[in-house]
Formats: sequence, structure tokens, C-alpha cells
Amino acid sequence: MTQLFDSHAHVDGPEFDADRAEVLARARAAGVQRMIVIGAVGDPSSAERSVALAESDPNVWATVATHPHDVEKMTPEWWAVHERLAPHPRVVAIGETGLDYYYDHSPREAQKAVFERFIDLAHRVNKPVVCHIRDAHEDARAILIAGRAMELGVVIHCFTGTPDDARAYAELGCYVSFSGIITYKTAQPIRDSVPLVPRDRLLIETDCPYLAPIPKRGKRNEPAFVVHTAEVVASCAGMSYEDLAAQTVANTCRVFRLTSP
Repeated sequence: MTQLFDSHAHVDGPEFDADRAEVLARARAAGVQRMIVIGAVGDPSSAERSVALAESDPNVWATVATHPHDVEKMTPEWWAVHERLAPHPRVVAIGETGLDYYYDHSPREAQKAVFERFIDLAHRVNKPVVCHIRDAHEDARAILIAGRAMELGVVIHCFTGTPDDARAYAELGCYVSFSGIITYKTAQPIRDSVPLVPRDRLLIETDCPYLAPIPKRGKRNEPAFVVHTAEVVASCAGMSYEDLAAQTVANTCRVFRLTSP
């Protein structure tokens, strides 16, 4: 069976408390052998849960940070959790961190300051950075450049920019990850962005439980559904499904410094 790697999943969350084992089993049955669980939703209990899940499953790894939506609520205690967990051997990146000017749930200056501080933490533990960027691509690129983040490895997760944004990230050397949004009828600019990203920088993800791809849209998303995203990304990239799967597994392993299966 063709193997896939879900590079960004929130399976630590309460949405999966009732059936997490079954969700992971369905993922493996669909060929999704490996996943990165993102410990960055709300308070740092998400980071704690993600690390615990990674400790319990050899094919799951974790990241830690605070999502830009929630940075206004950050306390010294929140930072202490991230500082403690960042060096953990099952933590493969700092993230998701970044800027979200679409919702503006936290003030923009606070988002920028926290983004910079998480890049600094990534340098101190020598791990890549997973970025959530929405309607803030120019400011985000400036911070990534100033913080020398590309030296560590940068993932632009759930890409929602323009083809010009994709080209700019590719020129910086970032990895660009595509979610189920790419399957939506309105997402032609995102589909047009795929060929502008070098094949050795493409990633795929679910961002589950959010953003289920067509034909699962409206349902709770889960890692098994990344198959549908992979099919569309492969078509946009002019690759076979099998080649896209192998390429994205290799790319995910490279950016997160994991051995290839």
C-alpha cells in the first residue's frame, strides 16, 4: 500500500477523545503510517497532550507552541511549559506559530513579538518552525528572514496565499504544506500555487479535525482523509499519486529530521 505522512494533525484534541484509537487505526488502514501532532491549540495542555501521544506511539511526533489566535493570553507559566517541552526527543518542531491577520484574535504587535520569540526558542533547541500564516504573508516573511528561520527549516502549513506568495516562500527555501482546502471549488489560486513549489518542498496535511477535503467536507476531518488531498496535489504537480506520496513522505522526514521509512 502507498504510504502517506500527515504533516499537521490535531489528534490530541477533545474532538478525538471518544475514538482516538479507531481514528489512528483508520489512518494506518488508509496508508497514513506517520503523523505530526501539533501541540498549539489554546493553552499549553495541547502541547502536553501532543507530547504524551508521541511518547505512546513510535509513528507519531509532536510540536509545541501557542497558536497566534491565543498569544494575547500567554503567561510566564505558558512559556515555561514550552521551554520545558521544546528539547523533548519526541518534539520535532516549534509550532504552529505565526501571524493571523484574517481573524485578528490577538493584537498584531503581540502576534509578531511571540512569533519572534518562538523562532528564538527554535534556534535554542535547533528544531524547525511550523508557521500558521493567514493574510499576513509579507510581515511573516520579514520576521522569518530577520530571525534566520530558514537555517532551521520552515514549514508554511495549510497554505492559503496567492501563487506569488507560494513563489516567494519557495525562493526563501520554505516547505509549503497543502491541506483539504485545495480540494474546494473556490481554491483555484491554491491549486495554481502547487507547481510553483519545488517538488522537494511539497508537504500534505489534514489540519484535522478542521478542513475536511471533498468528498468528506462538513465531517470531522481525520488523518485517513489526507488521501483525498494527496490526489489533488498530485494532479496539480503533474505527478502520479504514488510519486507524490513518496516525495511528500521524504520531504516531511527531511524537514523534521526523521529517518525515511
